[in-house]
Amino acid sequence: MATLHVLSHSPFSDQRLASCLRVLGARDGVLLTGDAVYALLNDDLAHLAGRLYALEEDVKARALTTTAQVVDYPGFVQLSIDYDKVNTWL
Repeated sequence: MATLHVLSHSPFSDQRLASCLRVLGARDGVLLTGDAVYALLNDDLAHLAGRLYALEEDVKARALTTTAQVVDYPGFVQLSIDYDKVNTWL
């Protein structure tokens, strides 16, 4: 069962992203929102190609560039439908 993991906290302020990556399944996806898009500043997530998404509004607000698939809010909803489960790391 594939899970979409949604993160919104900065990877520099806590260990949510690291914890998520430890439990990530082979078919799971990761959606970065809010300050979590700062994780795109390094190449640690390159192994998630094709399964890494970032919310367009948050990427633009922080003037970042990325190789992750950028999605808008309707795209976020579609990802939530495409994956079997959604896990938000609060």
